[in-house]
Amino acid sequence: MLKFLALPAMLSVGLLTSVAGFAQSNHSVSATQDPALVALEVENFLHNQASSYPGSTTITVETPRIEQQPACDHLEASLPSGQRLRSRMTVEVRCMAPQTWKSYAQANISIQGFYYVTNRNIQRGDALSLSDLTGREGDLLRLPNNVVSDPSQAIGYIATQRIPAGGTVKANALRDPDSIQRGQSVRTVARGVGFVANGQGQALQSGSPGNQIQVKSSSGHILSGTVINANTVQVNM
Repeated sequence: MLKFLALPAMLSVGLLTSVAGFAQSNHSVSATQDPALVALEVENFLHNQASSYPGSTTITVETPRIEQQPACDHLEASLPSGQRLRSRMTVEVRCMAPQTWKSYAQANISIQGFYYVTNRNIQRGDALSLSDLTGREGDLLRLPNNVVSDPSQAIGYIATQRIPAGGTVKANALRDPDSIQRGQSVRTVARGVGFVANGQGQALQSGSPGNQIQVKSSSGHILSGTVINANTVQVNM
C-alpha cells in the first residue's frame, strides 16, 4: 500500500521541479532588455520635444544594439544640455531602475512646416509688413535657428541687420518696435504711495517690454527699471 502512495508523491515533486525549472528559464529569457522598448522610449521623447514646432513631425529610430542589459522598469531619454533637435541625432537612454545602465539610439527627424523669407532687400531699421514676406514650406530642422514660422512674429518688427531678398527671416534679426535701444533717450517714471515722479535719462542697455535695464538719469544716477514701451522705463522703487 505504501508503494502505491509513494508514486503520486514522486510525480508531484517531479512536476514542481519541472515548473520551477521552466519559470527560472523563462525568467532568464525575459530578464534582458528589449531593444524595441528603448527605441519606443526615444521616439516618444522626440515627439514630445518636437511638439513646440509648428509642423508635421516624422521620426525614425534605429533599434539600438543592447548587449544583455537587464530589463528596465524606468527608462529616461535625454539630449545633451543645450542641444536642439537636428535632422539626425543621437539620443541617450538611461535605465533608472532596478539596475542603472545607459545606451544610445540614432534617430532621423523631419518637421515639415511653413517659414518666411523676404521678397525685397530689408535694410537695418526697416519695419517689416506683410507685403515684405513670402511663405514657404520645408523641413524646419534644416533651417537656421530662430526661423520665423508665424508672420505675427515679424509684422511690425524692426530689422536689426540687413536681410537680402529671399533671405530667411530669423527672430534674432528683428526687434520689438516697443523695445528700447542702448544709448537712446528715455522717459523715467517712478511710482510710490501717493506720488508719481517723471524724469529723463539715457538707456545703458537694450531691452524689450518687460525686460529690466539700467538707465542713467539726467542727474547722473544709475537707475534700474522695467521697459514699458519704446520711450518709457518704470524705475524700481
